Amino acid sequence: MKIAVLGAGLMGKQAAGDLAANSEVEKVFLADLHPAQAELFKQQLGSDKVEVLYLDAHDDQQLLAIMEKADVVINALFYTFNEKVARLAMQCGVHSVDLGGHIGGATDAVLSLHEQAEQRGVTLIPDLGVAPGMMNILVGHGAGKLDQVHEIRIFVGGIPVKPEPPLMYNHVFSLEGVFDHYTDPSFVIREGREQEVASLSEIEFVQFEGFGELEAFHTSGGTSTLIDTFSDVDTLEYKTVRYKGHAEKFQILVDLGFTDREKTVNVNGLIVKPRDVLREVLKPLTELGDKQDAVLLRVMVSGTKEGEGLTYEYNMITMREDAGVTAMARATAYTISVVAQMIGSGIIDKRGSYPPEMIVPGDEYIAEMAKRGVLIKETVHRSAYQN
Repeated sequence: MKIAVLGAGLMGKQAAGDLAANSEVEKVFLADLHPAQAELFKQQLGSDKVEVLYLDAHDDQQLLAIMEKADVVINALFYTFNEKVARLAMQCGVHSVDLGGHIGGATDAVLSLHEQAEQRGVTLIPDLGVAPGMMNILVGHGAGKLDQVHEIRIFVGGIPVKPEPPLMYNHVFSLEGVFDHYTDPSFVIREGREQEVASLSEIEFVQFEGFGELEAFHTSGGTSTLIDTFSDVDTLEYKTVRYKGHAEKFQILVDLGFTDREKTVNVNGLIVKPRDVLREVLKPLTELGDKQDAVLLRVMVSGTKEGEGLTYEYNMITMREDAGVTAMARATAYTISVVAQMIGSGIIDKRGSYPPEMIVPGDEYIAEMAKRGVLIKETVHRSAYQN
C-alpha cells in the first residue's frame, strides 16, 4: 500500500516513521510546506520508502497531485483543512483519515460526506487522536460486546510525570486549545438526556497506578461524536485528568476573564487581550521540553449481555520513552497510522464517512497498539445493570 502523510509536524513525522516500519507499506509520501525539515527527518529515519514532497495546503491542485499517488491519506494538517482534504480525497478516489477538530464543526463537516463517500467507494474517518480517537474506538469496542449500553464514563489526561507548581501541568498541544477546553461548555448525557455542564466543574478523584490520586473534571469537546452515536444511553460523561488542585487554580483565571476570546483591556493606551497575555505568560512556564509526559486513559462501558450486568473497562498508561517524541504524540500518531493501515490492508472495508467508534475493530486496534508499546488492558466486571 502507498500512504500520503499531509503535514510533517510532530504527529505527521511520527506517523510516517510508523508507516515506514511496516513491510506491507510500499511508499510513504511526506508532504509539507517546509520540506527541508521533512528531509532531515527522512535522513534520521534512514528509510528509502519515504519520499518528501513540497505542499502548500491552500493549493487544491497540489493537494490532489499528492493524494492521487496514494491509496490512503493521513491528514495531519491543521483542522481547518479537514473538510477540504476529505472532499478532495473523494474526488480522486482515495481513503482519508484525520486528527479531528470539533471547533467550527470540522468533524461534523467530514461526517456529513457519508453518502458521497459511500458512492465513491471511499472511507473517511475523522477524529483519530487519543481523545477523540483512541477513546472512541474503545467505547465502540466495549459497546459491541453488550446487548444494551446504559453508561459510558471516560477519563483521559496528558500530564507531566514530575509535576511542577503552580499549575502542575505542561502542555502537549496548543495552549489555545487548552483555554477552549476549559472555557467552552461541556456536554453530557444524564438520565437519557443531553445536558450542558460547565467545564472545570464536578471535580472527582481517580486513581492511576504509579500516579496516586488525581482529579478529573469536565472539559469542552470531550464527548466528541459519542454523544450522537450513543444518544440512547442513560449516562455518558468525559472528564480530563490532572494533578489535584489544577482545576481550582485555572477556574480563577477563567472567572477573571483571562481565557475570554473577546475581552480586551486598555493598558496605557494599548488595547490588549488578557487571553493573549495569559498565553504568553504560560508558554514558558508550561513548556514540556525534554521532560517526561504520560497519557492516562480509562474507558468504562456498562450495560447488559444476555440479561447479565457487565462493565468493560479499558486502562492505558503510556510514558515518554525518548527526548524527541512525547507520549501524547506517540499515542496519537500510532492511532492514526494503525487505522490508515487497516484501511489500506482491507481490515476496514466499509465505505462512507464514519466516526471511529462505528468502524475501527477494537481487538485488532488493541493488538496493533501493543506491538508499538502502547498497552491497553481490558477488564470485565459484573455491574449493577440487569434486564
